Amino acid sequence: MNFLYRTEYCGTLRPHHDGTIVKLSGWIHRKRDHGQLLFIDLRDHYGIAQCVINPSSPAFSILEHAPLESVVSVEGQVVLRQAHLINEKIETGAIEVQIQSSVILSQADPLPLSVNSDIPFPEETRLKYRFLDLRRPKLHEQIVLRSHIIQFLRDHMQKQGFLEIQTPILTGTSPEGARDYVVPSRLYPGQFYALPQAPQQFKQLLMASGFDKYFQISPCFRDEDPRADRSPGEFYQLDMEMAFVTQEDVFSVLEPLLRNTFQKFAPKGWEVPLDRFPRISYDQAIEDYGTDKPDLRNPLKIFNVSSILSRSTFSPFRDALSHKGVVRALKVPGLGEQTRQFLKNLEAWSLEQGAPGLGYIVRKGGKWQGPLVKFFSDEEQYTLSSMFGDEEGLGLCFMAGSCKESAHFLGKLRVHVWKLLNPLGEKTFQFCWIVDFPMYEQDLVTKQIIFSHNPFSMPQGGMKALLSCEPLNIKAFQYDIVCNGVELCSGAIRNHDPKIMQKAFEIAGYDAQDVERQFGALLNAFRYGVPPHGGAAPGIERMVMLLCEAPNIREVIAFPWTQQGKDLLMQAPGPLPLERWKELHLRPGEALHSVK
Repeated sequence: MNFLYRTEYCGTLRPHHDGTIVKLSGWIHRKRDHGQLLFIDLRDHYGIAQCVINPSSPAFSILEHAPLESVVSVEGQVVLRQAHLINEKIETGAIEVQIQSSVILSQADPLPLSVNSDIPFPEETRLKYRFLDLRRPKLHEQIVLRSHIIQFLRDHMQKQGFLEIQTPILTGTSPEGARDYVVPSRLYPGQFYALPQAPQQFKQLLMASGFDKYFQISPCFRDEDPRADRSPGEFYQLDMEMAFVTQEDVFSVLEPLLRNTFQKFAPKGWEVPLDRFPRISYDQAIEDYGTDKPDLRNPLKIFNVSSILSRSTFSPFRDALSHKGVVRALKVPGLGEQTRQFLKNLEAWSLEQGAPGLGYIVRKGGKWQGPLVKFFSDEEQYTLSSMFGDEEGLGLCFMAGSCKESAHFLGKLRVHVWKLLNPLGEKTFQFCWIVDFPMYEQDLVTKQIIFSHNPFSMPQGGMKALLSCEPLNIKAFQYDIVCNGVELCSGAIRNHDPKIMQKAFEIAGYDAQDVERQFGALLNAFRYGVPPHGGAAPGIERMVMLLCEAPNIREVIAFPWTQQGKDLLMQAPGPLPLERWKELHLRPGEALHSVK
C-alpha cells in the first residue's frame, strides 16, 4: 500500500516492519507528555500504534497542542520496543514509530464524550454524537463483528443453493401483527405505500414463481414500542423461504446455520452444544417455563399443583380453582438456605410485579416451613414432598389465578430468582424450537378471534380442522427458535391453498372482499399452482446482541433510535416544508385534526 496519506495501517505494524519508514494517518487517541518525549497513540479502523516524538523535531510543536481526536498524518521510522516496554495488551505493542514529520488534517473541537475510555455517558449524549460513540473501541468492534456475521450468513446460504433476491421496500399494507409505517403517494392523491413489516408475501410469490430457495438480508419496518431486544422503527433479518419442504426440512437447514454461526463467533469461554435443538410445544413451554421464550440454562421449572390442593382451605387457592383457574408452584432448590432479607426482597419484587405477595414454603429441619405452611394439611404436605422431594433448603413458590396470569408471573419469577442465585450466569448458548403455536387467540378487549402468530401459516389438519375444531384449539405449523431466553427466529410452513387461506381469514373476521383486497396478488398466484413451502427469518440484531454479550440491541446497531423512537443524530422525525405537504396532497390542519 502506498497512498497519499498512509503506507501502512496503524493496527498492522509488527516487528518485521523494524527499520522501515512508514506514513500513518488516524485520530489522536491518547497523548502522554514525558518531558523529553511526547508519546501519541494513533488510532485508525485497524488498531492503535504508539508514536513517539522528541522536542527537537519540527513536528513536536504541531502535535503537542493538537487536541484529542484530531486527525493527523505522521511519517517516521518503525523501531522495536525494549523488552520491558512491550505492551501485550495491543497487537502492535512490540513496536513504536519515531515521528519525523506530521500534518494536522482536521483539528477536533472539545469532545462531548470521551473516546479513549469506557466511562459511561447518558444515552441521549451517545446517540446525539453517535459518530464519536462509534469511535470507541468496544462499540466499533461490535459493528465490525456484525458485518462479519452477516457475510458469514450470506456465504452459508449461497453454499446451500439459496438465491439472494431483493424484494420491494415500498409496498402495500399487511397484517403482520404491528403497525405499518406509511408513505403518501405524490402521483395518487389520498393513497399510501407501506414499508414492509417483512417480505412475507413477496417471498411466497417467489416460491409461486418457480424459485426453489430464496434469501436476503432484509430490512423490516414496524411502528411498535421498543424493548431491550427490539429496535423501534427498523431492523434486519435473514429472510429465507424454501419450496417443497416440511417443517423438519426447514429445521434441517436452520439448525446447522445457527450452530455454525454461534460456534464461529462465540465470545471466548462460551460453549455451543452440538446436540439437536430440543423441540418444545408452545403449550408445554407455557406450562413448564411460563413463557414461549424459555432460557434453558435456567433449570427451574413450574408445576401444576391444582389436583394436590383441590381441597385447600387457603382462600386464594380455593377461589382460583372455583373459577376454573389453577394453582402452580415454582420449584427452587436452595431457596430455604437464603437469608430472611433475601426472601423479603423477593416479596417486595412480587408486589412490584402486581402480585398480591409471594406465597412460599421451604424445607428446613426435615419439615416444611414458611408463610403458607399453616394452610396445608399433613396429607397435602406429604403429597408435595412426594412430588418435589424433601431435600433440605428446597423451596416452592405458589401462584393462583387464571392459567395465563399464573404462568406469566411464575415465568418472570423463575427468571428473576435464577439471576439472583446465579449472578454470573452460564456461558452456554442453549437453543430450542418452540413448535405447535395456536393458530388463533382471543382479543382481550373485543373478545374476537384473531391470528395469534402469522396469518399465512398452514393450520395443522388443514380445512378439516378449520371446519370442525374450536378456533382456539387449532394449532399451526409455526415455530420459533429461542436462544438463552431471546426469540431469534420465527417461521412457518405456509398456507398454500387459496380455499384454506380464505377460510382461515374468515374465522379471524375477514370477509372475502377484505382478503381479496389485501392479499389478492398472493391468492391469484396460488390459483395457478404453487408448491408447499415454508421458511423463517432469524433476526440479525438479536444474534449479534447475544454474540457480543450486549445489554441491549442498540449496542449492535450503527445508528439506532432512542427508546422514544427518535433519531437524535439526524433529528428525525421532523417537520416537512409546507410545499411538500401540498405536493403530497396533504393538509397539516387536517392531519393534526385526524390525529386528535
